[in-house]
Amino acid sequence: MIESGSVGIVTPFTESFAEPLALVCGRVLSGYELVVETYGELNAAGTNAILICHALSGNHHAAGFHSTEDQKPGWWDLLIGPGKPIDTDRFFVVSLNNLGGCDGSTGPRSINPETGMPWGPDFPAVQVADWVESQRRLGERLGINRWAAVIGGSLGGMQALQWAVKHPEEVANCVMLACAPKLTAQNIAFNEIARHAILTDPEWHEGHYALEQKVPTRGLALARMVGHLTYMSADGMSDKFGRELREGSFTPNNEEEVVFQVESYLRYQGSQFSTRFDANTYVLMTRALDYFDIAADYNGDLTQAMSAIQARCLVVSYSSDWRFAPARSREISDALLKAGKKVTYAEIATEGGHDAFLLDDAHYLNLMDAWMRQVEV
Repeated sequence: MIESGSVGIVTPFTESFAEPLALVCGRVLSGYELVVETYGELNAAGTNAILICHALSGNHHAAGFHSTEDQKPGWWDLLIGPGKPIDTDRFFVVSLNNLGGCDGSTGPRSINPETGMPWGPDFPAVQVADWVESQRRLGERLGINRWAAVIGGSLGGMQALQWAVKHPEEVANCVMLACAPKLTAQNIAFNEIARHAILTDPEWHEGHYALEQKVPTRGLALARMVGHLTYMSADGMSDKFGRELREGSFTPNNEEEVVFQVESYLRYQGSQFSTRFDANTYVLMTRALDYFDIAADYNGDLTQAMSAIQARCLVVSYSSDWRFAPARSREISDALLKAGKKVTYAEIATEGGHDAFLLDDAHYLNLMDAWMRQVEV
């Protein structure tokens, strides 16, 4: 049953772009497709559009259901819908699967027009700036020249920041949740460990596993387990699992036996992920994370990077997030303040870890609701 406050049944659609896209890496895509969902209605002036930027494993399905049989709504249904913080009675919300994704947009699973075979590992190394450029073209296609707000968490927040810095006249408001101006060495190391798990899987086949009709599921599962572990807080994991044994487990008989509840949970997460996500896309997305540095074009001066921003900004961190610690969000808010920009900063006290921007927390939801009510359309 679809509850009130839901956008209801939604149908994704595909936008095709024939104009070549020059990428940061120096390569050119002759054409590409983006899979999109929209919620709400664009007003006559085209001033009420909200862009949702997804994180590493996200996609276009941010809210509502694809059918009455769906058991789970879109990944940000908590925030998007009638009467919710991102109110579809006020806003026209656009959510897409990024270029290089594995949920329908052009990416490693797509056919390379030059070879007639799947791109696989030969798909260009797209970066955050490339995603933003493709999103700009999508906005133009939909009749949007200026976003009322660009919103994202984690890697999505980096995209929102890129928008505000590089295209200041096209963003009225910018919301950055649980993100950073660039990754720390530790974060890059976690990504490398996850990639190494994939690249050393016997079924990797140098990234051409599709041609071999194989999938590096073990490597993908391990990568997800590593990633998911870093998204949770120590206290949150202790509260959820402690040292509880899995039902029926008493003593380990071999190395493969799942004994603790936390082991069972992580293996389940890894197994589920490995059946739905593409390994080449995972490698591509994590490298885009690694490469991102908003101040790189400004001699490393973050305040200078923020100087062009015109948007009103909201920066939110989460107390237990050690993957993208609050200090990293404060770097952004402090630089915005030094540059004389309009910024609101909040740190949410939570045990939700990095995933807290996806979770139901009253303080977080009230903050988002109050801030979004001030977004003019």
